Amino acid sequence: MKTKRFLSLVLGTILSATAFAQQTYEEMELLTVNEQVTTVITASEPIRFVDISTDKIAGDQPINNTIRLKPKEAGYEDGEVLAIVTIVTERYRTQYGLIYTTRMTEAVSDKEIQLQERQAYNNPAVSMSTEDMYNYARKIWNSPAKYRDVSVKKHKMVMRLNNIYSVGDYFFIDFSINNKTNIRFDIDEIRVKLADKKVSKATNNQIVELEPEMMLEQSKSFHHGYRNVIVVKKLTFPNDKILTIEMSERQISGRTIYLNIDYEDVLSADSFNPIMLTED
Repeated sequence: MKTKRFLSLVLGTILSATAFAQQTYEEMELLTVNEQVTTVITASEPIRFVDISTDKIAGDQPINNTIRLKPKEAGYEDGEVLAIVTIVTERYRTQYGLIYTTRMTEAVSDKEIQLQERQAYNNPAVSMSTEDMYNYARKIWNSPAKYRDVSVKKHKMVMRLNNIYSVGDYFFIDFSINNKTNIRFDIDEIRVKLADKKVSKATNNQIVELEPEMMLEQSKSFHHGYRNVIVVKKLTFPNDKILTIEMSERQISGRTIYLNIDYEDVLSADSFNPIMLTED
């Protein structure tokens, strides 16, 4: 009897999981929309893909975890299905049916994707979620510096490499700046470059700009101390190249300081133990 009950439980679990995976239109969450109301849908993590099944709905993505939807025109009947919207994030996907209403007060203006509306999804384009990146970066930010001799002094400031960690497909580069002046540094931009050790003054073709996957610290100014962790895609480069982190200040002062990291230092990157994420 126990074996039969166990098999029934397993079969029921499989059937319920299959039913959840094979969702029909009638089972979807329905959102009422109106051409005079913008429907804002917010996910708990960055949205990687959006599909709107018809051209009756206009949509855009103003920030990485939010989309905006609105019917392009009026003239539809109450309850008419205008489209199905599919939203794929880093780790889940969800679908909503968009239903027209002639009454503006009934239109959904703000929708947050609920836990029960999320279907787990193994996104092949995402090897590490943004949440995991932030968790790793915070731990690294709080860890002691291991590099003692990679630094630069300029404008009475010292920029120093603290740590490099290799995690999956990414490098986590931890650096800090000590401002020994009493003048606040207002950050204009932070850039990561790959360049020749000897760059010709006649050309800048030897410089390759790298787009960071994530930067932990988002503050735009600091007085005396600054620390950040930048995440870049894992890369290899020959010994005649250097990896450069450059921080520039807004005008009028316009101070710029940059840190050069040799390939040998990148090769010495530590492998980050995920157990550190659970340590107190």
